[in-house]
Amino acid sequence: MPMMEPSALLMDQDLSAVHGGVAYLRDIERRLAPDFERAEPRQRAMSYVRGLLSPAARKHSWQLAEISGDATPDAFQHLRRRALWDPEAVRDELRHSSVQHLGDPEAVLVLDETGFLKKGRQSAGVARQYSGTAGKVDNCQIGVLLGDASPLGHALLDRELYVPEEWTDDRERCQDAGIPADRHFATTPQLARQMLARAFAAGVPAPWVTGDSVYGHDRRRRMWLEAQRQAYVLAVSGQESVWLGGQPRRITTLLAALPDDGWTRHSAGDGTKGPRWYDWRWLPWAEPLELDWRRWLLVRRSVSAPHELQADVVFAPQATPLEELVRVAGTRWTIAQLFEAAKGEVGLDHDEVRSWTGWYRHITLAMWAMALLTVWRTGAMAVET
Repeated sequence: MPMMEPSALLMDQDLSAVHGGVAYLRDIERRLAPDFERAEPRQRAMSYVRGLLSPAARKHSWQLAEISGDATPDAFQHLRRRALWDPEAVRDELRHSSVQHLGDPEAVLVLDETGFLKKGRQSAGVARQYSGTAGKVDNCQIGVLLGDASPLGHALLDRELYVPEEWTDDRERCQDAGIPADRHFATTPQLARQMLARAFAAGVPAPWVTGDSVYGHDRRRRMWLEAQRQAYVLAVSGQESVWLGGQPRRITTLLAALPDDGWTRHSAGDGTKGPRWYDWRWLPWAEPLELDWRRWLLVRRSVSAPHELQADVVFAPQATPLEELVRVAGTRWTIAQLFEAAKGEVGLDHDEVRSWTGWYRHITLAMWAMALLTVWRTGAMAVET
């Protein structure tokens, strides 16, 4: 029979003939069994994931109930709010499964944040804040997510909800939204460090970390990565300074003084219109460190508008070639593509929940759905025995 799209495949009643689909789904349910106290919520969670993978335009609780043949959405709402299961353990199993199917020694861990537009003031962490999704300040939640950009496929591995100080300073409001009493204010780079620490502890095979300037400007986080000999390529704005020639130099000043020659053209990977070609050059901005590691400033110049320059700070083994740094820098766009796919295909932002618990449970199951799509599309449905 012809290969079916994953969403159609999961809604089909006979999966046995479709490239090992039944065995793979049963394997996932077996993996998740220890994380649920009872079989019913585990089975309901699998139905939730199937519903997220359906062709429905909106994956709200009523739609999921209709897909599952339920008269009301009560069972799915109970799953997100009160059922006894551990979303952190389910997240850990997702990470393990993703590494098993998509892990690769050239993988890159990618950090970014995305907005979840909301109405009202009750949803955990909601505030008037900048959302890249909306491209403006809006009423939204901000989720910080960790992606794994592997040559075999891309997946979301971890998530944290950003809680602004206006929330953490109001413990009664936090209590009403279910935010734990021990959850204190943390910046998005601090949340990113927590997720990276979990990935490192779990042995995720990713020799590189990348992210935008929100994470590149956080020197403490960069020093933390360097202390672990973790290579990174992190964007910075022109206002950042680096030490060059024994003194701090503003990046805008360095960029303005770059000559017109000495650039090398490389593709930063494929975009929607084909290869993304840029001119590149790098500047060592510190002496080689112990064990032959070094810091660079990597500069990208637009081919069509040569005055447009973007800089990244780099920490990597001294023998790393320029082409490898360009490859890593180019993976930074993959997480935006993952966000778009996860919101459009598996309802990442269709949560309809206000509580802290509901947000984490929905996002975790949506990440599972997205990983399933990726594994199906890459044909990597290996079943662990």
